[in-house]
Amino acid sequence: QVQLVESGGGLVQPGGSLRLSCAASGTISRLYAMGWYRQAPGKQRELVASITSVTGDGSTNYVDSVKGRFTISRDNAKNTVYLQMNSLKPEDTAVYYCNRIRGAPWGWGQGTQVTVSS
Repeated sequence: QVQLVESGGGLVQPGGSLRLSCAASGTISRLYAMGWYRQAPGKQRELVASITSVTGDGSTNYVDSVKGRFTISRDNAKNTVYLQMNSLKPEDTAVYYCNRIRGAPWGWGQGTQVTVSS
């Protein structure tokens, strides 16, 4: 079972930036397309960004609300997926998680809280 540990969240003012990290145990995560999800209070968890596996072409996808502001990347040597978040808005406030995007999700990590507020 892959264990996922998210970090990098915090409190930031609107317009600010954060970089989230997701460290996966072992190397198997390299074989899967990975995504960043978020869950705001009272809302369902949603997939906001994804990236292909190590065998893919590196293409990325984003939900419309974060296009042009968020960038997902991965360092397969470190078994780590990143989410660079720029021009943050209050509506980006949520707990952010990573997981694979196909198949039954691995056990969810604790997530990392992102709060955008002045």
